[in-house]
Amino acid sequence: MQATEQQRSFKLESWSSQAPWILILLSVSCLTLLGLVVLYSASQSLVGGELRILKKQIIWLGISVFCCFLTSQLNLSKFRELSYAIYGITILALVLVMVPGIGVKVNGAQRWIGLGPVRLQVSEFAKLSLLFMLAHYLAVNQRNLKTFIKGFVIPVGILGTIVGLVFIEPDFGTAFLCATVGFSMLFIAGARLRYLIPTILTGMALFSVMVYFDPVRKKRILSYLDIEGNISDGAYQLWQAILAFGAGGTWGKGLGQGRQQLSFLPEAHTDFIFAVMGEEMGFIATGIVVFLFATIAFVTLVNLRKSPDMFQFLIVYGALMFIALQALINIGVVTGCLPTKGMSLPFISYGGSNLVAMFILIGIFINAFNNWNKTTLQTPREL
Repeated sequence: MQATEQQRSFKLESWSSQAPWILILLSVSCLTLLGLVVLYSASQSLVGGELRILKKQIIWLGISVFCCFLTSQLNLSKFRELSYAIYGITILALVLVMVPGIGVKVNGAQRWIGLGPVRLQVSEFAKLSLLFMLAHYLAVNQRNLKTFIKGFVIPVGILGTIVGLVFIEPDFGTAFLCATVGFSMLFIAGARLRYLIPTILTGMALFSVMVYFDPVRKKRILSYLDIEGNISDGAYQLWQAILAFGAGGTWGKGLGQGRQQLSFLPEAHTDFIFAVMGEEMGFIATGIVVFLFATIAFVTLVNLRKSPDMFQFLIVYGALMFIALQALINIGVVTGCLPTKGMSLPFISYGGSNLVAMFILIGIFINAFNNWNKTTLQTPREL
């Protein structure tokens, strides 16, 4: 009888140990399925029809799931030894993006490398490289993080190199995202605030100056400050998104019944797909999306305390920040809470490079939580 109770207790502990990554996997699965459904509707007016875009996204989804599985099976402690090599390859790729004939220019931004019929957005994979490199360096040098050179100059150099190369593509949004995640990792790791705060303030000032002298970005900011006065110009996209949410109401107008995907809303299948969801599926669906992202964030933050070392703590924390901040920025832009900036909604927007990168981050979650909980079961902590 006692043995049976012990077996039941062990099974319960095993289930509870698997619960974190199962909850995250379920949340991601729901977000991805919602994305495919809305993408089918949002791409109706595109050349080739909605099936062409949907088929491409399904192919990228298959690649993404495979990459997620591979990442979940890695030995993170050994893989981190490749951080310097991966970082170097990433820097080379970001430089090659600028080379005519290799880099592909779309809408004034040269962010892609063409590989036959496939285009890879290097900045998406630069996030992963930055994450591994910074987490590895900070973990190795955690005893020197209070010093100026090893605790500030070198890690900021690692961060600044990628941010600078992404910035001049130009991709202001991804550069801002990488900088935010990088500095938050430095803060969490224990770098001195007296070094971080002046650097962050200086960076924000330089970023503002660059935006001011960039006609396209400056126009976006000014249009955001006066949306109704720029409906037919810089604020057209945002205005159509706001109309979509208003038309959708609580329950939505029904799949395929909205008008925003019929060329009224530019980039309806990519950056502004959340607005199409709001129009056709209503507040209920958009609320579910926010809830699912919040679930991923909550589960991850709760389980971070189980991390066995600084490297795994930082890499999971950084992965969460990349997913959560990107979702927050996209939703903020589409709902009019932030100035217009092209940034995909993770797991939902059309785009292969971002989808693969996001699923690799989910693979890191599964990998880490599975290993952490096995360790906890084998060597339970004393109360």
